[in-house]
Amino acid sequence: MLTYPPSHKSDQVDNYHGTSVADPYRWLENPDSAETRTWIEAENKVTFAYLNEIPVKEKIKQRLTKLWNYERYSIPFKEGGSLEDSSSERYFYFKNDGLQNQSVLYTLKTLDAKPKVLLDPNKLSEDGTVALSGLSISNNGQLLAYGLSTSGSDWQEWKVRDIETGEDLKDQLQWIKFSGVSWTNDNQGFFYSRYDEPQEKTKLEDVNYYQKLYYHRLGTPQSEDLLIYHRPDQKEWGFSGEVTEDGKYLIISVWLGTDSKNLVFYKDLANPNAEVVELINNFEADYSFIEHDNTVFYFRTDLKAPRGRVIAIDTKKSAPENWQEIIPQSAETLEGVSILNNQFVADYLKDARSQFKIFDLKGALVREVELPGLGSVGGFDGKRYDTETFYSFTSFTTPGTIYRYDMVTGKSEVYRQPKVDFNPADYETKQVFYESKDGARVPMFITHKKGIKLDENNPTYLYGYGGFNASMTPSFSVSVLVWMEMGGVYAMPNIRGGGEYGEEWHQAGMKSKKQNVFDDFIAAAEWLIANKYTKSATLAIAGGSNGGLLVGACMTQRPDLFGAALPAVGVMDMLRFHKFTIGWAWTSEYGSPDNPEEFKALYAYSPLHNLKPGTAYPATLITTADHDDRVVPAHSFKFAAALQAAQAGNAPVLIRIETKAGHGAGKPTAKIIEEVADKWAFLVRTLDMKV
Repeated sequence: MLTYPPSHKSDQVDNYHGTSVADPYRWLENPDSAETRTWIEAENKVTFAYLNEIPVKEKIKQRLTKLWNYERYSIPFKEGGSLEDSSSERYFYFKNDGLQNQSVLYTLKTLDAKPKVLLDPNKLSEDGTVALSGLSISNNGQLLAYGLSTSGSDWQEWKVRDIETGEDLKDQLQWIKFSGVSWTNDNQGFFYSRYDEPQEKTKLEDVNYYQKLYYHRLGTPQSEDLLIYHRPDQKEWGFSGEVTEDGKYLIISVWLGTDSKNLVFYKDLANPNAEVVELINNFEADYSFIEHDNTVFYFRTDLKAPRGRVIAIDTKKSAPENWQEIIPQSAETLEGVSILNNQFVADYLKDARSQFKIFDLKGALVREVELPGLGSVGGFDGKRYDTETFYSFTSFTTPGTIYRYDMVTGKSEVYRQPKVDFNPADYETKQVFYESKDGARVPMFITHKKGIKLDENNPTYLYGYGGFNASMTPSFSVSVLVWMEMGGVYAMPNIRGGGEYGEEWHQAGMKSKKQNVFDDFIAAAEWLIANKYTKSATLAIAGGSNGGLLVGACMTQRPDLFGAALPAVGVMDMLRFHKFTIGWAWTSEYGSPDNPEEFKALYAYSPLHNLKPGTAYPATLITTADHDDRVVPAHSFKFAAALQAAQAGNAPVLIRIETKAGHGAGKPTAKIIEEVADKWAFLVRTLDMKV
């Protein structure tokens, strides 16, 4: 039996609508108190002592490192130049040599020219914990605006670099979060959104309200930036400003938390005194701006079309009865739309697999794009009249391969193909459909080595998310490959709450219907057991963030069903999630504990509040990071303390707390490999794998 560090209990009790709820580990909400720091150190000591004793861990780490060491390229993109003059045109792409902590940004004049390093984030810190979090190239291809995140924080600092000289200008912008930047066509400045400066001591926990949209002119201090739009009467509204390709309009998307519904405002940039016009001022659907023809704006929307369609709104006659449908809703889910070669390129999901179709501007189908196989595709970006574009194709057994696509002929050709030290032909992927508790039909991808026996003895890793309209699609992962090399099965169900089947599928896993998400995941586990892939003792469940909540809820509801649980950076306290950083924004997804009815639903599944002392819970490895300012680490800290106190069986309950890291974005390669090696070693020991 492990001896856990003492976690003292306070007598904190809160009253929620007449229900008394104890919160004995409230003190762990302060990540910087001496008491919490001591607890973190003590927990890590126990965890790493346990993990470092597992003999196979070092071999797993070596194999991960060897496989990870392959050249990886991003999709190239083009900036600068015009239809009349392409002399200032440049290409940009990211490349990672293999084990670099952060990918490097390169630029080149033509695709066959010698690339030049434009920005190497690895040189910004000793340990790779400063990451590039966003970038935007000016219209003339001469300036790079770029955002930096330190230790995984959502807070970003933006700078500007001269692309030709590689030198940074004096411009430096701070307190930017949940924002990109968008240049004006005169290359003199850009729009961005920021919050007021927080208190230094509590900037990783404080609630974020009152975002404001600004314009920054190059060469001027941030204090002189022009306030374009803010709403003192709407503290929860956020603003995303995007300049149209021709530079004529600023399109302002107004977001409210993580809800997929948004508003759309615009500003005529040709007229310096133009007011911001409210084109769509009702939070009733999602509207993604595509492009415009004079006063006609094209949008992808789910208004009266939960799987998405394309509409046109003439700003001169903007009443909804005058809106025109260009591409109607289809059986597949329309994820996004761009315009290339003066045609719509529509990105669809068909049973969680990518499908692309090209339409003319009147909505007539031109062709379906022939893709290399069943998998996930990203790309098809570019300018309105571009005839070439690029896309990446990946599947569970295909590393991200980049293709160049000719918009005129419809032909794809391989542009970059990574070389990974494994044979894809040794593995197979299938898609199955199973029935959830209420009869819903749910798809699931299962990938493993060819020729495995269905004798219920296969160690199986069931991974899920189920929320925020996010679709789980096939993708290549070195860590999953190593899991399968060790004889593991990888299963990924497309449970409700995601966007795989459009907004209806998402809403079927929101608020009071959140239990459907857990039921779908539990049903996936039961299907794998019933079909002899695995048994409870050899089944592990995992997920991160909202997926960490999924794991926490399922292991507290069905502790008997799983052999191991790996919740990462999870939302575990469903009664206080809205009190930190951007947590308030998730009430549109989860509901609010301040609402009596929604409180009941949240309290019923909140992982922290449904741990029952004296229960044998599965072996658990909780992972979080001390600088996570998206899902603050208090969620994982409190859950770990409560689970260690409740655990009746011999199964270990460990928490691995990464330092100088955040929610996951920008995490250095070295830290990723360390964490995966620890997870797989934990499962080898827990599931009694013969490796």
